[in-house]
Formats: sequence, structure tokens, C-alpha cells
Amino acid sequence: MIKAVVGANWGDEGKGKITDMLAENADIIVRFQGGANAGHTIKNHYGKFALHTLPSGVFYDHTTSIIGNGVALDIPKLFNEIKSITDQGVPAPKILVSDRAQIVMPYHVLFDQYEEERLGGKSFGSTKSGIAPFYSDKYAKIGFQVSELFDEELLQEKVERICDIKNVTLEHLYHKPALKPEDLLDTLHEYKKMVEPYVCDVSLFLWNALKENKTILLEGQLGTLKDPDHGIYPMVTSSSTLASYGAIGCGVPPYEIKQIITVVKAYSSAVGAGAFVSEIFGDEADELRNRGGDGGEFGATTGRPRRVGWFDVVASKYGCRMQGTTDVAFTVLDVLGYLDEIPVCTGYEINGEVTTDFPVTHLLEKAKPVIEKLPGWKCDIRGIKKYEELPKECRDYIEFVEEKLGFPITMVSNGPGRDDIIYRESKLK
Repeated sequence: MIKAVVGANWGDEGKGKITDMLAENADIIVRFQGGANAGHTIKNHYGKFALHTLPSGVFYDHTTSIIGNGVALDIPKLFNEIKSITDQGVPAPKILVSDRAQIVMPYHVLFDQYEEERLGGKSFGSTKSGIAPFYSDKYAKIGFQVSELFDEELLQEKVERICDIKNVTLEHLYHKPALKPEDLLDTLHEYKKMVEPYVCDVSLFLWNALKENKTILLEGQLGTLKDPDHGIYPMVTSSSTLASYGAIGCGVPPYEIKQIITVVKAYSSAVGAGAFVSEIFGDEADELRNRGGDGGEFGATTGRPRRVGWFDVVASKYGCRMQGTTDVAFTVLDVLGYLDEIPVCTGYEINGEVTTDFPVTHLLEKAKPVIEKLPGWKCDIRGIKKYEELPKECRDYIEFVEEKLGFPITMVSNGPGRDDIIYRESKLK
């Protein structure tokens, strides 16, 4: 069977921990979209890791980790990442890379940097990892697919064509140095050497695994609100962040995805620009940010301070609905133990009217949060393993959120470690 682990919000919900935890009972873990522009932070007995391309199940010796065709594959970053974990004592993982994945080229990174520079104050808050230029080229049908590395004649013709196209923009828009076909060809030859041992027909591999009743985990990057269709466009990522895209991003039948675990944070956080209705500022934000996560709310890839806010029912309910949620994993609950009262955004006021339905971006920009406050539990809940042993106020908070979401919270994370998890029976199940 296939299970998907995806995010409900802006990303940074704690998907890495949940994937790492569920991978213990999985055979295969697949990244199906996105690139190395965001990270998943994992803490386990090997240490603490920030993964960017590798699936979060690489720490088990019984699993196969797959880079699906929907991923923006930055080959040097992938291999640097493999080295970084093996250098910390993790056994070399078994990795397969889809022959249909496309490659992030060095010029994609340059174009990302140049465009953000050109836009100045109107930039998209990109991580400058080349993701938007990469996906632009993929859909303009001028990207390099991994399979093409093995056709020398095609490569030689294609590098000439790519340079002709790109150099017009480099010269006339960005006023930057031109690309040279021979340099691109050398890069592609280097990439071929690196990736060749791992290349596989991933779709066929997964099809055969399903026939053998293997358990497959799909790991999404970012969350619903960063989806290019259903998110806070244009401040979104460039590939679909929805579980339904998992079928496309690794080539499996959609009906095989039986469980969709949507990760929802007990408060809100976001990296990058875009509407964020429940956002808080000043000392209140600094305290939540510094207490948050494991070591604070700072981006796993960029190190940028994350924007933080209170739990947003409207955004999270919408995020769960769009994902097709079967189970909610509610994370970083332990962080809120310092608060006397816990604010929750239960609605948006837009043009004088209150709604609990998530609107399109131009209305979202006008939304003001409608806040309700719940009593805090004022203690440390780390180490608790049973739901009944949580303080009453803590259980009341979980049940309030669950009722507002309308989706069952079956996992509660109360710390950064793999074992800091409480399973619960939801009345909504």
C-alpha cells in the first residue's frame, strides 16, 4: 500500500520527523516533487540532520530511498547530502533515481539569483536554488531529463540550442556573462558519472513493489498553501505540494494511495513572503520563534528566521481538505507549554464579514484574524506517551482544533525525537 506524508500549511510542519518515524515500518520512501530549496529536519539516534533532497527514511538499513520523476534533481547537492550523512555514521543508503527526473542546471541557480536581484523589493522571497527557472524549463520542454545523459548526440545538439535561448536573456535582460555549450556539456558528462549507478525506471520498480505488497511512503515538500494552483499564488513553489500529485511525481496509480497523513503544526510558521493572516510580531513572535521546533524556528535550508503565528483553523482546514486527509499528525505541541492562554485564529474578517473558508490571494491580503483564546497547560509535556496522561487543558486544545478542522488527529508529536509521539483514537475516525 501507499501512504503519503504531506503538509497542510506553508511547509515546516514537521513532515521529516513523521516520515522518519513511519519509515520504520515501510519498505520504500519516495520524494515526488520539489527540490533542494526546503529542508526536513530529523533528530534520531545518529544525530540531527537537515535533509534537502534525500527522503527522510534514509536512516533505516531496510529501506530503499527514491528520487521520483517529479523532483527537481540537483545532482551535486544530492551527492553532497549522501556524503554528509555517511560522514556522521549513517550506513550508505540504498538510493534509486528516476530516469525521467529532470536536472537542475547551474544556470537555473544563476537565473534564480539574477531575477530576484532584478525584482528587488518585489521579489518572491526565493531560496535562489534554481527551482522556478528549472520548472519553467521543464514545462517549456527545454529541460534535461536524466535519461538524456545517455544520448551523447542529443546532448551535443541540445546544449547549443539551450545556449542560444538563454544567452538572449542573459545579455539583454540581466547583462550577465553568456553560457558556453562546451561548459554545459562538461557539466552534463560529470553529472552522468555521478548519477549513473542509481538510475532506474522508478515507475516500474514501484509497480512491482506494489504487486509484492510492499509498503511505500510518499514524502511531500512544503505544504498545501505553497501549491502553485491551490496555494497563496504567486508566493508559492513551482511544483504541486498535494498528495494527489504523488501519483504523478513517481508514476503510481492514484487509487493505490490509501492513507494521507497531513502534518499540521500546533501553531503556525512560514519561510518566505506571502499572506499569513495569523502572523505575530515583536517580542511575542521572538519568544515563540526561539522556543519553537528543536533549536528555534529557522529554515533548515536557508537558516532564515521563520515567520510565526498562532494556529490558523481556516488555513489548516483548507489545507487538510485539499490534501484528502485521512489522518492528521499534530506536531510541536510541547512548544506551547509556556503560555497562560493560547490564541487560535478561528476565522477571517474580510471587508467586514467573517468567513471560515480560505479565500483567493487578493482577498487573503485583506483578511484580519478572528481570535479565540484557550487556557494553557503551563507545563512540559515531553516524555508523555499516553494521550490520557496529557494535562486536561492540552487535551482540550487538541480536541478543539480537531473539531474545527473536521479531520481526525491520530498522532500528536510532543518533542523532536523519533519516539516523541502519542497515538490517539479520534472520535472522527
